[in-house]
Amino acid sequence: MTRTALVTGAAGGIGRAVAARLLSDGLRVAGLDLVDPGLPGATYHRADVTDADEVAAAVRSVTAEHGGVDVLVACAGVTEGAPLDRTTEEDWDRVLRANLTSAFLCIRAVLPAMVAARGGAVVTIGSVLHRTAAPGLPAYAAAKGALAALGRQLAVDYGRFGISFVTVSPGWVRTPATESRLDGEGDLARLRQSNPAGLLATPEQVAAAVAFAASPDALLMNGQEFVLDAGASAVSPASLLRDGHRVRMGLPPLDGA
Repeated sequence: MTRTALVTGAAGGIGRAVAARLLSDGLRVAGLDLVDPGLPGATYHRADVTDADEVAAAVRSVTAEHGGVDVLVACAGVTEGAPLDRTTEEDWDRVLRANLTSAFLCIRAVLPAMVAARGGAVVTIGSVLHRTAAPGLPAYAAAKGALAALGRQLAVDYGRFGISFVTVSPGWVRTPATESRLDGEGDLARLRQSNPAGLLATPEQVAAAVAFAASPDALLMNGQEFVLDAGASAVSPASLLRDGHRVRMGLPPLDGA
């Protein structure tokens, strides 16, 4: 039986890669976004995922078109912020609504049918930045950490219905949105040096993890967080900043010599 996946933020770098991967795996894919991702084979449903009425209408439309939603992948979100003393209530609310409330609304909309069907998969896109913080992103870090906590809670509450809840939390991913904040290849090189593997994730690599998290095998990972940071959060930063430590780890010095 062909499963149907609903992907939010489907026009973004990660969302579009996820939609394309699920299509290639044989799923029917419906994309939710304010912009048409223009992905052949997928259907597009325009919706503001921070608006409960628009989310509910989109889920009804997808259900009428495909017979239901078996997989939800909540990719929609924004990466923005400022230090807490310069964060207004409006800024805080906007970032939390985009990254956390949007997932809540979409999960709430698809959950009753998954419970009735006694099966389904929910994948949220978190971030390693709730584990190892970056400067000036308090609302973003709080929202992404809450997504992982929400997944654990929902696994406890609904796992008995055969529904899996997994959070996929990447580090830096080479999307146009993230690369726009970098200062050329020098910044990219330094980011590669920030993890033991010397890697930066591509959207396609994140999509591969999502594809597994959306599969029936993910029931064994229910309530867990799948971290994709090439080991960056596993190593002491000092080990990567001091050349003596880098030599012992077999890594090049920071100056690239």
